Amino acid sequence: MINKNELAETMHMIDSEHLDIRTITMGISLLDCADSDADKATQKIYDKICKKAENLVSTGESIEKELGIPIINKRISVTPVSLVAGASDAKSYVEYAKALDRAGKQVGVNFLGGFSALVHKGFTKGDKILIDSIPEALACTDIVCSSVNVGNTKAGINMDAVKLMGETVKKAADLTANTNGFGCAKLVIFCNSVEDNPFMAGAFHGVGEPDCVINVGVSGPGVVKHALEKVKGADFGVVSETIKKTAFKITRMGQLVAMEASKRLGVPFGIVDLSLAPTPARGDSVAYILEEMGLEKCGTHGTTAALALLNDAVKKGGVFASSYVGGLSGAFIPVSEDAGMIEAAKCGALSLDKLEAMTCVCSVGLDMIVIPGDTSASTISAIIADEAAIGMINNKTTAVRIIPAPGKKVGDVVEFGGLLGTGPVMSVNEASSEAFIARGGRIPAPIHSLRN
Repeated sequence: MINKNELAETMHMIDSEHLDIRTITMGISLLDCADSDADKATQKIYDKICKKAENLVSTGESIEKELGIPIINKRISVTPVSLVAGASDAKSYVEYAKALDRAGKQVGVNFLGGFSALVHKGFTKGDKILIDSIPEALACTDIVCSSVNVGNTKAGINMDAVKLMGETVKKAADLTANTNGFGCAKLVIFCNSVEDNPFMAGAFHGVGEPDCVINVGVSGPGVVKHALEKVKGADFGVVSETIKKTAFKITRMGQLVAMEASKRLGVPFGIVDLSLAPTPARGDSVAYILEEMGLEKCGTHGTTAALALLNDAVKKGGVFASSYVGGLSGAFIPVSEDAGMIEAAKCGALSLDKLEAMTCVCSVGLDMIVIPGDTSASTISAIIADEAAIGMINNKTTAVRIIPAPGKKVGDVVEFGGLLGTGPVMSVNEASSEAFIARGGRIPAPIHSLRN
């Protein structure tokens, strides 16, 4: 049983160490909105979202005020739109994205995720139309986010989808060139995507979820760093134990907020995602945690080992603090959203290759990375393929959110603002992968996927 007294020991974390609830995300099923008439379907979608989420923002704000816990974002995730729009005869799904955008703005949320498709084993008609619609949909909407799952451990990697997504990223960048390719910041390409992720831009409401659900994502890299400052020079057993205890406290706060939101909204409580999600604010950085363990700069030798310890300890500490832990749960390493990562990338300590190695042991993958605008679609596809392979072989979620900033070159800096921060343009390998990507087909699932 959770009571408000448990928050007493965390209040100083909120006041001085950037502790917050990063998001309350309401998942909404749109399966009952499918209609052969696209106009009717989009109206049903708008109406359902407005009805289900009409009190989401006000409830979040009241909990924030009463408990004194910052709740940074209120968000919505919906059923992958390709599954809903596929029932219609629409040739483009941009109008579906516009309906989502209108509904999200009407209820006042920060972001809405689910303009998505699941194509790890192949395409339906609806999947292809949705992917073709992504660049325009992201360019003409403000809060809609998109994701595509191109592989998983059981199915392998759909390399036709990987090729298509490289081209899609390029088109999305070109259509939002006036904002440095910002459309790509709202697009994630997954392997082993999960159905209950509350974090954007990759959130969608899975088909195994209830009609409506509340998921909460916590944060607190600054809290973990401050805790480690008290055990300087201690061995890694002490470091792990310190992180575990801190993660427990952070997650308990998330559990309380999730249960309160669930009760007040009359919606089932889904999960707490205990990911350490950084911000550009100084002191709220996963990179700083790794440096507190003894690394001069994030990205140097030892960084992957330090991140492995952090990710494991966060999961071990948090899993006992909530009835239901889910989502991605671990440590995020989005370059432009993490002050320490930005510094490390600017000085050359952190490279794209090192980030790829780090994704083997962290939550998700290559996140919010800005690359030169003239990077080819096939190179972007190859980056996606590499990351999907890490996820497939290691039976974990991996993803790519990469931004080929139009007109920018290595050494330039792109300003996105807010939580999306500042992106130093990072170099990519200039050797061609075009013939590799052109092969198409499907990379088979690994042998250890046969567990039945």
